[in-house]
Amino acid sequence: MKRVYLFLTLALLSLSAAAQKFDLQGHQGARGLMPENTIEGMLKALDFGVTTLDMDAVITKDRQVVLSHEPYFNNEISLTPEGKEITLKDQKKYNIFQMDYEQVKKFDVGSKVNRRFPGQQKFKAYKPLLAEVIDSVEAYVKKKKLKKPTYTIETSLIRKGDVEFQPEASEFVELIMDVVKDKKLSKRVVIQSLDIRTLQYLHAKYPKIKTSLMIDEKVELEENIKTLGFTPTVYSPYYVLVGKGLVERCHELGIKIIPWTVNSSKQMKYLMDLGVDGLVTDYPNLYSIVAK
Repeated sequence: MKRVYLFLTLALLSLSAAAQKFDLQGHQGARGLMPENTIEGMLKALDFGVTTLDMDAVITKDRQVVLSHEPYFNNEISLTPEGKEITLKDQKKYNIFQMDYEQVKKFDVGSKVNRRFPGQQKFKAYKPLLAEVIDSVEAYVKKKKLKKPTYTIETSLIRKGDVEFQPEASEFVELIMDVVKDKKLSKRVVIQSLDIRTLQYLHAKYPKIKTSLMIDEKVELEENIKTLGFTPTVYSPYYVLVGKGLVERCHELGIKIIPWTVNSSKQMKYLMDLGVDGLVTDYPNLYSIVAK
């Protein structure tokens, strides 16, 4: 009987360790449930046990680092300070890189119904500063006695949009790193991008900072790594690009593979069975169902 008990105890400890190692990432907080890239969304994701908060960063005219998926006000989620809707045709005219943060903060990005995520809770919200998000999250986990999360920060930009929609890669990285260093988060941050220039500059200047290479096209792993010029901490492909072979090759190279954006329990289970190291999801509430 003692042997059976010991076996069950070890099995439970093994499962617990595996669960702890799996990196559940809340995409833009919990975008399926709350307005994206908002403080409220990040805190909601923590309630569902995410280990990493995935967020997007852009830069304002006065060089503040702000959370936003686009360097402009997306018509799907944004209302002007006067409460008016923004058209698809005009959305890039609301260029965040051409506004000081005080202007940016006046736009409402939480009240408009997002047709792609009809279950989102709606309330008036603004695009917060990265520093403000970090302060709010750190205070929340301390209050709730939760494990401190990792922050995956994506440089969100428009290709060939330097100077018009974002600073050059070096300045972009330095502005983010100024916040990271000020908040003493170097060991709990991952800088992520589809733009290899961002990651190349970061790796050259801050080689100890973890990196995540995002992939949205079907290109061989080895070719992407060769183009990047170094081995990233994480390889983060669009989830439909992930198969058993890719997972195995990443692990052979010592790279974690964390696909995005995985929004159904069926997709989650399939990828977890393949052996991915984590996943990015708009619905972190689904993970507990799959992980049972």
